[in-house]
Amino acid sequence: MSTALERGRALTRKLNPDLEAVLSKGYDDLLPGFAESLIEWAYGRHYAREGLDLKTRQLCTIAALTVLGGQTAPQLKINIEHTLATGASRTEIIEAIWQMAVYGGLPAAINGLNAAREVFEAQDAA
Repeated sequence: MSTALERGRALTRKLNPDLEAVLSKGYDDLLPGFAESLIEWAYGRHYAREGLDLKTRQLCTIAALTVLGGQTAPQLKINIEHTLATGASRTEIIEAIWQMAVYGGLPAAINGLNAAREVFEAQDAA
């Protein structure tokens, strides 16, 4: 049986192979072990759970970040990339964001749509 950290690392290798290194570079100087803790807790203990497939979990994450509002744009963009990596279509992502207009309001949905547009345009340009 693997540890939560091993499960988290295996999962993030599929979604974003550089995630732990990016998190470590950005935050471990402020909070030693931050990257490893996030990979273990969020990905190894939550995203790796049975009961929902990874694509559905990622769409739920997009919905939550959208409702939380514009301050979550950096995390929303990363999770849009992760959701695409699970095989979700752009249409599914846009619909998950649009559905949140009912719960978070139009400003939150517009911020989410703007984040999605930025991710899609960056991918198209690459």
